[in-house]
Amino acid sequence: MVTTAILSLSACGGSDSDSNAEGYVKLYNTAKNSPAIYLTIDEDFSTSDDEIEFTYNGVPYGSASNANVIDNGSYFYELAWQDGDSTDSSDLTVVYTDSIKINNDVIQLIVIGEDILAPSVTTYDIDIIDDEDDDTYDRFNFRVLNMHDDSEGIDVYLSKADETFNEANFIGSYSHQELSVNQKFDQDDYIFYITTPGSSEILFQSNDISFSYSSQYIIAIRENNGVGSSPYMLDKMSNSSIESFIDADSEAKLNAYNAIGKHDLLPDYQGEFSLYLNGVDDSPEIEALTLGELSQPIELAKGDYSVDLVVGDGNELLLKNHLLSLGENSHKTAFFYIDEVAVDDDGDGDVDEDGDGTIDELQLDVHSLVVSNSSRASIYDHEIKMVNLVDSTEFGAFTIYFVRSDETIESAFYKTAVSFANSELVYLKNNTYQVYVVAKDNSSEIILNAFELILDEASKEQFMVVEVDDTTPTGYKVSLFDQTN
Repeated sequence: MVTTAILSLSACGGSDSDSNAEGYVKLYNTAKNSPAIYLTIDEDFSTSDDEIEFTYNGVPYGSASNANVIDNGSYFYELAWQDGDSTDSSDLTVVYTDSIKINNDVIQLIVIGEDILAPSVTTYDIDIIDDEDDDTYDRFNFRVLNMHDDSEGIDVYLSKADETFNEANFIGSYSHQELSVNQKFDQDDYIFYITTPGSSEILFQSNDISFSYSSQYIIAIRENNGVGSSPYMLDKMSNSSIESFIDADSEAKLNAYNAIGKHDLLPDYQGEFSLYLNGVDDSPEIEALTLGELSQPIELAKGDYSVDLVVGDGNELLLKNHLLSLGENSHKTAFFYIDEVAVDDDGDGDVDEDGDGTIDELQLDVHSLVVSNSSRASIYDHEIKMVNLVDSTEFGAFTIYFVRSDETIESAFYKTAVSFANSELVYLKNNTYQVYVVAKDNSSEIILNAFELILDEASKEQFMVVEVDDTTPTGYKVSLFDQTN
């Protein structure tokens, strides 16, 4: 897809004699502290009336663009990121520029890596494979690209999915930024393994990876930015897609947040609970978590768990057997909150049987909302995950506005509605924002909370939790804390 394009496919700078000859250009982003990176191809950046100018959609960290078709010839290219609201190439902030030559039936793979403040950019010529000799089309092609900056390099092995490392084929040893020659294997499901050179200690083992088409792939190795102990991730890239794989035995992490306020219907609860996994035993995984507190992360094996919340000496359960599913390399936060529910014993839908205008009886339900933490490390923009724990009969949702200095609430570019017991996210560029949490009660708009948010290169991905708090002037509070800790 192209966000800005001035097209003339019949002419381009320095083109070959065959005007119909075409090659490809593809961008792969491995700079872990970068925002989405935009690639612009141009005949001459010094003029504005070029016949050929493309700006392709931004590529986030760990992603790759399609292999985009372009006429053969010599071009200049820019790599840039979006620091404003516009994605026009003239409005982007350039981090790298160079020249490139497009050749017939060749993919020019541009890889940006390391630190976005001083990026390393490497280009690779990858010939399109002609598989006319494969009459049955039952094989696939792949090359290995090592974008992990470990100075020792890596060894890569491959086995079928029903085999082990003992049966694996040695694919090769690769230094940083090295691209291997093409190899062919029969279409099947495979497992990739990574070790240090000459070692049999497995540092990465993928789950089953399916290769069911006679396609051409790049198997790229990059740094694992998640919570698992394996230092590697694997990206399976085709011309039009990318799929990421983490170590099959990667650990997970869990935080808990206590948003359960004191209530007359919970007489034994005094604003503190302990969390147990897979049944109540002698020691909780998270002990004595107080109201409004975020626990320290605990490391767990991947898998499915049941969650119990206990108050006091363990005789009363606030919550029992709630499912918690933790995948490999995942980091999640469980928010625990209460919900007032009207009792309807006879099931007729009438909760005011005596007709006095009030609900006859209320009960409290304790719930969990499990949200995935971000593993991004971008220094120019940041993910804000907003969580709504306000149980209100007056409004079921509110809107959060992030207002810059030249905006008002009405004109704010960044705004997101969040319904009760749900989370939403927004990506904000570095700036100073006046934040307003606004709910609508009939025709009236009510400011539940307002505060200033400053984001800069040192900022982390944030949780923004909105709760009821009778001690504040508005009756509501907003808690901010890092998603990574």
